[in-house]
Amino acid sequence: MARADPATQSNYLSIRTTSLHLEWDIDWTARTICGHVEHVLEAQHDDVQEAIFDSSYLVITGATGSDGVSLPYKLDDRHPVMGNALHVHLPTPLKKGQSTSVRIEYASTDKCTALGWLEANQTASGNHPFLYSQCQAIHMRSLAPCMDTPAVKATYTSTVTSYLPVLMSALRVSPPSEEVLAISHDKEVTYKYRQPVAIPSYLIAIAAGEVAYKRVGKRTGVWADPKTLPKAVYEFEEDMEKFLTVAETILPPYAWGDYDVLVLPPSFPFGGMENANLTFLTPTLLAGDRSLVDVIAHELSHSWAGNNVGCKDWGSFFLNESWTTYLERLLVRHDQGEPGRGFSYILGYKALQDSLAAYEKSGETRYQRLVVPYAFGEDPDDGFSTVPYDKGANLLLHLEGLVGGLDVFLPYVKEYFITFAGKSIGAFDWQAHLFEYFGKHKDAATILPKLKNEVDWDAWFNGEGLTLPVKPKYDTTLADAAYALAERWEGARKSSSATDGLKQFKASDLDKFSSSQTVVFLETLEQYDALPAEYLQRMNELYSLDTTENAEIRLRWYNVALKGDGRDFKASAAKWVVTVGRMKMCRPITKALFKCDPDLAVKTFLAAESFYHPIARNQLRKDLKLPAATQ
Repeated sequence: MARADPATQSNYLSIRTTSLHLEWDIDWTARTICGHVEHVLEAQHDDVQEAIFDSSYLVITGATGSDGVSLPYKLDDRHPVMGNALHVHLPTPLKKGQSTSVRIEYASTDKCTALGWLEANQTASGNHPFLYSQCQAIHMRSLAPCMDTPAVKATYTSTVTSYLPVLMSALRVSPPSEEVLAISHDKEVTYKYRQPVAIPSYLIAIAAGEVAYKRVGKRTGVWADPKTLPKAVYEFEEDMEKFLTVAETILPPYAWGDYDVLVLPPSFPFGGMENANLTFLTPTLLAGDRSLVDVIAHELSHSWAGNNVGCKDWGSFFLNESWTTYLERLLVRHDQGEPGRGFSYILGYKALQDSLAAYEKSGETRYQRLVVPYAFGEDPDDGFSTVPYDKGANLLLHLEGLVGGLDVFLPYVKEYFITFAGKSIGAFDWQAHLFEYFGKHKDAATILPKLKNEVDWDAWFNGEGLTLPVKPKYDTTLADAAYALAERWEGARKSSSATDGLKQFKASDLDKFSSSQTVVFLETLEQYDALPAEYLQRMNELYSLDTTENAEIRLRWYNVALKGDGRDFKASAAKWVVTVGRMKMCRPITKALFKCDPDLAVKTFLAAESFYHPIARNQLRKDLKLPAATQ
């Protein structure tokens, strides 16, 4: 029998959801969502007598069958990570292939881990409250009883009532898609959505608040609050439709209809979340110079990798992110050539080294693996890092080179997404397919032995440590200037006189740098010993790093500036970190503050804790050695 996903208590191997309908009312005063969910279920073997759903911090008030007759149900005691298993007894035992439906009445609570509720003053426009969800990895169960595992994919429809406009990860049915969504001050409006492509539960998403929209391409558009929309449109309008068009030259056709993005308020905990049809984005991407659109390339690539062909459990999560990162860099290559793709790998490799080193230090070395051996009840959020992204993308890059380059590998890439379309798979399903494909290739006699004998699959999948099984080789053309500037600063630090050493630097040092080159310059500096305060002051005076609008540069600057005692920049770092809910940024800066000034770090976090999404809040408490929030 197949091994069950250890992050779910549902009995999806016996019976599974094939479609569901959500009927929701948003209570903006109580900050809850109430209504019901109706699951259409299909038995996977004979004599199935109950359906078991994941739930977490939900108030369950009833269950009925397709005929409206009440069904017996039981809620198990709460597991601290997994929540409560909800058992619903079916009207009659089912045979394999038979279907039934179950409707569950319920309400969310103020302990819901999927939802971020913001006051009006926490939005850019400042006029109305805002609501958004983040259901990856196992948080949908706090928004609706469900089979909360990526192994189960289902279509869905929804009907949501709210006085503020509602967006969902689906196609809008009502009000008609061509209508502008307006705020209804005197009555509530019912919004209807449908998602005809089967998706895992973590991709069900909702956002509601004051939003405006502009279409930027035939299939693409941008949502944001009205104050942010012009800046967001400028940032993304040149690249969204172009990325989608280029992707379809490499991959099967885009399956989802429209592709929109929603720029969320600053507390959103990720750079982007690939919710079907509607990518959620952090406002930290709005640098004003279109320099951070690679995140759009990444999230769009998830439309194939993850959303369509995805992992069957969180231990094989790397299948989602490695393929997506690899595809993202192919889209970058279309505009910037191989030097641009190589530069993206260099940026990712630094982040990968940081993650591997952090796990080495903490002793959690199993998270250095691509295939993570989660036990039942462990929280997949704890294993979130750049490892599945960049260790996996480097494996794919290695395979690309081994089989003979892009001309040979790209036809396989397309075949992979055709073969597994709509499926949830594991690492060995992918490996077997790779061997099968190249076993039939015209050059199979050369390629297949390389794949089987020259790739240390165990080291890639299960290996731990600070290095990859092979040493990566990237095009360093764009990185060399950044390396050289960092080496000049390191040389100046070692000079006998700070006055003499600092004379060589000018504001024009960065004039020909892209923002990504500035990032690499700072990341390279971070690997050296801490710079003395006068060097940091001069660097900031010349390069204005403490005030840049580019959040990626700001992050790396504080990593450098706080490496010593941070005395000159810890106050500005503390002021900035409470405006950025993106975990990639708030967590390392909070950790750096904690290292140089623990009292300031804790005081800063506690004063702003309500700003952060529950997922980020929980991780920041762990980073600061604080007890978990009372649930």
